[in-house]
Amino acid sequence: MRLRHKPYAKEKLEAYPHFVVPSPEEWKGRWAERFGNDKPIHIEIGCGKGQFIINMAKQFPAINFIGIELQTSVIVSALEKQIEEELPNVQFMQVDAKDLTNYFAPGEVDRIHLTFSDPWPKNRHEKRRLTYKSFLSVYKAILHDKGELHFKTDNQGLFEYSLTSFSHYPASLTHVYLDLHNSDVEDNVMTEYEEKFSQKGNRIYKAVIQFKA
Repeated sequence: MRLRHKPYAKEKLEAYPHFVVPSPEEWKGRWAERFGNDKPIHIEIGCGKGQFIINMAKQFPAINFIGIELQTSVIVSALEKQIEEELPNVQFMQVDAKDLTNYFAPGEVDRIHLTFSDPWPKNRHEKRRLTYKSFLSVYKAILHDKGELHFKTDNQGLFEYSLTSFSHYPASLTHVYLDLHNSDVEDNVMTEYEEKFSQKGNRIYKAVIQFKA
């Protein structure tokens, strides 16, 4: 899907350094200071326009949330939601997921959310998939020993690929849902894509994993 360029986006992101972290590497190992508390930290990789992370933060005020998004014209929409809500437990970072060890100390993150990531369906793009083994190594490095990776998608091919990727890595699948919206899961918070695809009748898949030591 082609992104609509927003010429004001960069300037707006820079105008809100209290919401969009300007130098995230400076906070590595110190995110409790940034938030002003030692609550658990959950991050969403590819937070898009911010619907999921904003609603999660409202529903779970005892958790600190960090939304990570690389696209300027996308993350500015998430920022605009935060400007309206002014939630104390939400921050944003415009960085690449492959570099997360530059911004988080080992064990500093309690949960990672991968929500409707780009499936990169062509074989030559496998290494770009956020459940490829190199990304899993990054997640393991920053997650707490009992931390979890929560992965949701409507793309069956990506889901099957991801389950295989998880099985080849030292990790345990704790939950697998082949039809999330018709499961016993309560309080599921939906992303923009999740709402769109589920309204079309698409099945939503979810997996939860824990990495082994």
